[in-house]
Amino acid sequence: MYRTALRNVLAHKGRLLMTALAVMLGTAFVAGTMVFSDTFGKAMRDSNSKSYSDVSVQIVDRAAGSSASAREKSEKSAATLTDATVQQLGALPGAASARGVVSGFTGVADRNGTLIGQAWSAKGANFAPGTDGKDARYPMAEGQGPKTAKEIALDRKTADTGGYKVGDTVRVASNGPVVEAKLTGIFTTDDPVVSTGGTLTLFDRATAQQLLLEPGRYSSIVLAAKPGTTEAALLAQAEQKLPAGPQLDAETGQKLKDDEQEMITRGTENMRTMLLFFAAISLFVGIFIIANTFTMLVAQRTRELALLRAIGASRKQVTGAVLVEALVIGALSSVAGLVVGVGIGAGLQSLVHSMNDGMPTGSLVIKPLTVAVTLVVGVLVTVLSALLPAMRASRIAPVAAMSSGDQPSSQKSLVVRNTIGSVLAAGGGALIAYGASTGNSDGRIPVALGAVLALVGVFILLPLLSRPVIALIGPALGKLAGTPGKLARQNAVRNPRRTAATAAALTIGLTLVSGLTVLGASVGGALDKAVTSSMKADYLVSTANNMSLSPKVPAEVAKTAGVTASSPLSTVYWELNGTTKAISGLNADSFDKLVSVELTSGSTANFAQGQILIDSDVAKKNNVTAGSALTVTYPDDTTGQITVGGVYEAGGMLGPVVLANSEIVKHEPEPYISDVLVKGADGETAALKQALKDSTGANPVIEVKSKQDVRDDFSQTITIALNLMYGLLAMSVIVAILGVVNTLAMSVFERKREIGMLRAIGLDRGGIKRMVRLESVVISLFGAGIGLLLGCFMAWAINGTLKSSMAGLTTVLPYGQLLLFLALAGVVGLVAAIWPARRASKLDILESIKTD
Repeated sequence: MYRTALRNVLAHKGRLLMTALAVMLGTAFVAGTMVFSDTFGKAMRDSNSKSYSDVSVQIVDRAAGSSASAREKSEKSAATLTDATVQQLGALPGAASARGVVSGFTGVADRNGTLIGQAWSAKGANFAPGTDGKDARYPMAEGQGPKTAKEIALDRKTADTGGYKVGDTVRVASNGPVVEAKLTGIFTTDDPVVSTGGTLTLFDRATAQQLLLEPGRYSSIVLAAKPGTTEAALLAQAEQKLPAGPQLDAETGQKLKDDEQEMITRGTENMRTMLLFFAAISLFVGIFIIANTFTMLVAQRTRELALLRAIGASRKQVTGAVLVEALVIGALSSVAGLVVGVGIGAGLQSLVHSMNDGMPTGSLVIKPLTVAVTLVVGVLVTVLSALLPAMRASRIAPVAAMSSGDQPSSQKSLVVRNTIGSVLAAGGGALIAYGASTGNSDGRIPVALGAVLALVGVFILLPLLSRPVIALIGPALGKLAGTPGKLARQNAVRNPRRTAATAAALTIGLTLVSGLTVLGASVGGALDKAVTSSMKADYLVSTANNMSLSPKVPAEVAKTAGVTASSPLSTVYWELNGTTKAISGLNADSFDKLVSVELTSGSTANFAQGQILIDSDVAKKNNVTAGSALTVTYPDDTTGQITVGGVYEAGGMLGPVVLANSEIVKHEPEPYISDVLVKGADGETAALKQALKDSTGANPVIEVKSKQDVRDDFSQTITIALNLMYGLLAMSVIVAILGVVNTLAMSVFERKREIGMLRAIGLDRGGIKRMVRLESVVISLFGAGIGLLLGCFMAWAINGTLKSSMAGLTTVLPYGQLLLFLALAGVVGLVAAIWPARRASKLDILESIKTD
């Protein structure tokens, strides 16, 4: 029986080709993901292994960073890292040296004034030379380190990108005015910021503190241990000398290195999990192709299998023979998938490096686990997919099976199948509807569970749905394509199970694609409304990396010619009635000119009197209205009462609570300033936009955006995310196309006699081609249509669970894109039918008619 199985694989290798390709693509995705994530992770770990090579103990001031919370920043007076701290720690018995480090965001402009690199990876630091005038962390390849406020040094890559040489004037900036400085040195470094593609600018100590922190303050202190002193012992000594303050963190160099390695590992594992999820989708789509292929093969070999039963083969042997065929196909395809996957991994590594040549690279990592997982997954998926067809083959009675053709399903089996499918689909739909009705995160689990049940139920019901759905377009096919159109419709519904299995692959892909598209359109619409519906201002001035703007920027913007009103948009986090809330700050005198709020009670006039405005969600939760009082806890832990001046509709750019900036600075003198809102005398004009840019000194890290610019930014972010998802789903769509090709090709083989008869009675080659193509289009559109409906329904339900966290969220159906997906599905059907249609049209009439 095993020899028979192997001969059958060789005899039907053409018919098994698409199945093998489907398995190969799925396993290649798995192998490529594992190879890439292992290689990338190892390269990142190797690159960062030197980050703390000179660190025995590091003390970090969390309140010194730009990302520090308002409360942490308010504590800076209690405990900061100063020169006195450096001297005190450097005098510890186990300390060989102590070095103060200043670190913060610093952008570098190229010769055109454009920011070099990405804002999030631009860093500035202090040059800390020893007695020899050198800083071991940053060896100078050219020139020397900075010594005065008008001198800087750049890393080699940044200097080359900007076209700078020693002696050139370079424009740099953090969150305030631009600094023009002389480039005195170009250095090399293994700093992770540079090795991962960022920019690094060095200042002398005093300048770094002035620009990035405040005079006399360090963001961290690095200690090196004396020989014989362990890192743990030095840490214990340092902790006894540190000034009191909850914002100071002290760790050993080894702990910092281990934490960073763990963070990299977590990141690569998360990336791997996401990619493997899409690989699993491809393999899941492949299951339908494999099962369909073996079902058709079993039907085509009915007499052969019956003869084996008649001469003594048991049911178990017949089942085993079919499964051995699947095993051989799975094994060979998995090996090919592994080879292709290694190539995919190498390609992804090259792609990442080409997009950012600063990203670390290394030799390919092919672990034994990758090989084992790829082979096991490929074989298991193939064998399990062929299990049901193999069991069906063994149950055909020898005498009954001696007639050609597939055996019809019994009425009982159809009733059971449709009943199970209806129950699952109805139960899943009910769970989805319930989850969506909750309006918050509590509904996400019911929606997820319901989605799985509904999908399985719909897949089971697809054969039942195929007849009435395809019948709807039958008249149109007859009118448009005549006899070939009528034949195509009949062929599409002749074997509903086969049609359903072929269409299911496209249904999965279109469900995910349409669902993501609707979600993207819905979230994009809500964000657009939230940001721009309440914005009367013509422009927003902000930093490219979302850092807090310098207090100097709002003052310079206000003095710009053509500006009639402006205000910094600040943010603080205070407790209201015991719950921490984000409080937005605006200038009271320009509030009504820059923003618009829909008040349900109270008046914006109260805002100028120091009263607070809250949205309807906060008002409902605290059971307050205009005129009520709230207890507020300030950063210094003092409390007070504040009057509610008005309640407005939730949503919009202002957040849940708004208070005048004049009231905020009484308790928090340096709030986080995210934007400056600007109203122009003549509205949005190119001249005003340029004037605002000039008022910041043409700072490369400060952006001036109109309402449309803000919309475009959100739209671009969502588009990039959607395109990434579409790209990851592309493999499953390719596998689905292979399924359509496979089904049509095998169907043509089955219907050789029928096609020969059609040719004999007058249907020409062109008519045969049209028949096969239209059959393919009908099946593709059926699967795509069901997928679009499911995707839209799922997106509606998910939107329902997001309403509590995203005010104004409604389900938006982008009809143009959805119709485009449906049209593309039709094109996929046409493309998939090219080879089968050509093959069918070239069949010899007489040879086909006499086929058994």
